[in-house]
Amino acid sequence: MSRSRQPPLVTGISPNEGISWTKVTIRGENLGTGPTDLIGLTICGHNCLLTAEWMSASKIVCRVGQAKNDKGDIIVTTKSGGKGTSTVSFKLLKPEKIGILDQSAVWVDEMNYYDMRTDRNKGIPPLSLRPANPLGIEIEKSKFPQKDLETLFHGMSADFTSENFSAAWYLIENHSTTSFEQLKMAVSNLKKQANKKNEGSLAYVKGGLSTFFEAQDALSAIHQKLEADGTEKVEGSMTQKLENVLNRASNTADTLFQEVLGRKDKADSTRNALNVLQRFKFLFNLPLNIERNIQKGDYDVVINDYEKAKSLFGKTEVQVFKKYYAEVETRIEDLRELLLDKLLETPSTLHDQKRYIRYLSDLHADGDPSWQCIGAQHKWILQLMHSCKENYVKDLKGNTALHSPMLELDNDMRPSALAHLSQTASLKRASSFQSGRDDTWRYKAPHRVAFVEKLTKLVLSQLPNFWKLWISYVNGSLFSETAEKSGQMERSKNARQRQHDFKKMIQEVMYSLVKLIRGSLLPFSLKEGELRQYGGWEMKSELSGQWLTHVIQTVRLTYESLTALEIPNDLLQNIQDLILDLRVRCIMITLQHTAEDVKRLAEKEDWIVDNEGLTSLVSMASLKELDQRLFENYIELKADPIVGSLEPGIYAGYFDWKDCLTPTGVRNYLKEALVNIIAVHAEVFTISKELVPRVLSKIVEAVSEELSRLMQCVSSFSKNGALQARLEICALRDTVAVYLTPESKSSFKQALEALPQLSSGADKKLLEELLNKFKSRMHLQLTCFQASPSPMLKT
Repeated sequence: MSRSRQPPLVTGISPNEGISWTKVTIRGENLGTGPTDLIGLTICGHNCLLTAEWMSASKIVCRVGQAKNDKGDIIVTTKSGGKGTSTVSFKLLKPEKIGILDQSAVWVDEMNYYDMRTDRNKGIPPLSLRPANPLGIEIEKSKFPQKDLETLFHGMSADFTSENFSAAWYLIENHSTTSFEQLKMAVSNLKKQANKKNEGSLAYVKGGLSTFFEAQDALSAIHQKLEADGTEKVEGSMTQKLENVLNRASNTADTLFQEVLGRKDKADSTRNALNVLQRFKFLFNLPLNIERNIQKGDYDVVINDYEKAKSLFGKTEVQVFKKYYAEVETRIEDLRELLLDKLLETPSTLHDQKRYIRYLSDLHADGDPSWQCIGAQHKWILQLMHSCKENYVKDLKGNTALHSPMLELDNDMRPSALAHLSQTASLKRASSFQSGRDDTWRYKAPHRVAFVEKLTKLVLSQLPNFWKLWISYVNGSLFSETAEKSGQMERSKNARQRQHDFKKMIQEVMYSLVKLIRGSLLPFSLKEGELRQYGGWEMKSELSGQWLTHVIQTVRLTYESLTALEIPNDLLQNIQDLILDLRVRCIMITLQHTAEDVKRLAEKEDWIVDNEGLTSLVSMASLKELDQRLFENYIELKADPIVGSLEPGIYAGYFDWKDCLTPTGVRNYLKEALVNIIAVHAEVFTISKELVPRVLSKIVEAVSEELSRLMQCVSSFSKNGALQARLEICALRDTVAVYLTPESKSSFKQALEALPQLSSGADKKLLEELLNKFKSRMHLQLTCFQASPSPMLKT
């Protein structure tokens, strides 16, 4: 679950007023963590989520819709913070009224009038003369109950277009709080409207004078005919004349308004089409946007847009919307197949696997993609193990190289047991303490030993992620919050079967690991059918007990690593049995080789005894060589940490030889170095007192050489810096004086020569006092360096 956040807070909107479909920028705090987190946006009570575009946690851009109120708050709702609040408001302006014959540079909505009976806006016919506000002043709705007004004005209506219109009802309902001055203004507006009607009627009469004159002439002719020919003859002529007049008037009206009405109809059609495109452009552009975002890898954006389209148009009955939504579903199905292919690709990281599984769960993919991924990883691990064996067997039979193939796994694996073998078995080192470790063992290791090493590394590189994937599948962390509930229901149905199947997968991996190792080292322990599948090695010679020992170390380390994954012990029992068989085999091989070596001793021995009581079978040169190797290894092990701590300790706290205070004593780094030398002294003294001078003299040589190098690297010393350096060099030299050798004495001399000489007697006196102070305070610790009660050397 995500960490709870503060509710959204809107602190600004720009512009803060406008007509419908005005584009606004909303600013504030905690406005969501992303497009998918934004689930609600209202301005003046109208839902603007469809046009909302999330920019950041402090910015959202949208368009204002047909709001319910003229002025209202901006409310943002998010998944992480819930419903928010607003410190600002937006004022919705009414668009300017434009007549049907007026030219306009922009599209405007149809003129609306207010229906008092239904309390809502209705479209007015283009030629209607009913005004939206007959009094021409601001309408202020009263709070009188509608039922009380209907009872008070029984049979009447507040609709000014009704035959039973009641002016009192209208004023109470719409102007109960209007001032008297405003009402006087309303009377003036009514008079102006009446005058306009009279002027309009007069203009209408003036414009139709010719028609009236024609009608007058026709009536005069009819009258004359009536007098001359009688009524019956004139009836037909009069009817014909009237029809001609009416036809002419109709044709004139059609001619005047047909072009205007045609333009209006065309404009209405175009405007409606543009409104539909503007309002639903999200759906119309969605297929192309999905394709582009898939190519860019923005799967989160695709899923968010798909969820929005599904909630808005998933159950639509409009054919054009159904057509485009079907195209969206087609693209989403292609995306499901693409994500599933990526999920089942091998090799892949655990992070990518979890990401693709979440995408597929959000898209409500069929089946169980996470379980399919587990199955694919299981097959991949088995394939890698068998391919590893085939490559080594092929390399051994082909004899393409004299050494085993190198391992090509990640560097973050556990320490190699085979590397540990080489470090302990191969003791070939240069005489210097800084000589590097010989890595030629990798090229000298038998193929079967190198195969076991690589096979175990391979299993340990793949199995942890495989096991973590299963744990995530069980606890539901692979699924998003929206798909978690359905995922839990699906998993609960097959939980027992899934656990049984996964246990079989782990058993199969462990079984293959053990059988492949047995096939390479213990082929006699396999059955004939198993030998064909897991064997195939050419056994030219038996592995020595030395190599078997290190194979056992490798397998034991593998077992410990698998145990750390909390894999049940019953699944690792095969590995324990393998370790036992390898140990038994190693003992048998070692005893066999030892027996053979004992038999061959008689061939090498001449039984001639020298002055020291040794025969030629014992080689003093070999013993001395072994002794020297062991000694050098031990010195390197103990001296390197002490030498390495000197330089960081000297310059700790940004110490500068050219800018330092007057010395007050030996600094801590030198005391720590002496304590470490004392620890080596105690360790060696416990084993052999006679070895102490031999070991301590070499360690002192290494420390003095490093200290001399550091002093010679300093460009210049201040007076105080030179005094501090001389104090520390002399303190170390005097402390270990018993173990000084010509080499260490030379190093101390070079270090002191790199320092400026003490010019004043006061400096020499201070140096003497500080040295005595140091020796006095550390007398107990420095006792081990005193071979006799003789005093230490003076500077």
